[in-house]
Amino acid sequence: MTSLPHDRYCAEIAHQVGLLRAVVTSGADLSATVPTCPDWSLEQLVRHTGGALRWVELMVRTRAQEEIEEEQVPGAAGPDGEGDAAALDAWLAETGEMIVAALREAGPDAKVWSWTGECDAGFWARRMTHEITIHRADATLAAGLPYEVAPDIAADAIDEWLEIVEWAQRTLPDDPARELRRPGSSIHLHATDNTPEVNAEWFVDLSEEVIAWRRGHEKATVALRGDLTAVLLAFYRRLPLDSAELEVLGERELLEFWLERATFG
Repeated sequence: MTSLPHDRYCAEIAHQVGLLRAVVTSGADLSATVPTCPDWSLEQLVRHTGGALRWVELMVRTRAQEEIEEEQVPGAAGPDGEGDAAALDAWLAETGEMIVAALREAGPDAKVWSWTGECDAGFWARRMTHEITIHRADATLAAGLPYEVAPDIAADAIDEWLEIVEWAQRTLPDDPARELRRPGSSIHLHATDNTPEVNAEWFVDLSEEVIAWRRGHEKATVALRGDLTAVLLAFYRRLPLDSAELEVLGERELLEFWLERATFG
């Protein structure tokens, strides 16, 4: 599946960092529990996200050919002290500038270690775009703020997630994704605000050991319908299936079966 241009990812990372900074400086309670990541407070979520960006920045900037331990990444833990929104905001601003500069300087084809067969900076530009896009959803939920995402980014995040499930099924023998086999069963994701430019519909066939999927409108065992942002958040387990924004048609149990075993992010 074709991904978006490298410059698009770089621009979106910068945009998402700015939106996450807006959550930090909104007056939200940084100690509040994140509903979708209940082991974290809002501040811990922000530090995790910024730390991941700094980890990738170091790998891309140094063209690392093996994994760098997170403990070796300068500034990855964030500013000293807790509860200081201004310090957290400044750290995030610097983090965003660093990773975008590193990715743009490297270009998509620079060789960099990754945990998949795609060992280049382009992989990390895409992965970090969706890392921060989804974790910003977590942050806005914790802060009680609205959440929106551009249609091309939302659709690509679903593509990438399906590709990661494929990768896990092929590569990780003990991953729960290996259980995602139901001969004759399929899932259809239908964005009700779909446009021809985005083509935000997916068909996922669970018949074989590794899923097969494609963009398009096809009848399936179960369909998940809603606007694209709602479908994205539900597919990433950030929005319950019984939410008013969503409609489940067909065998709901199959969709629940998928969500229990496709747990990345």
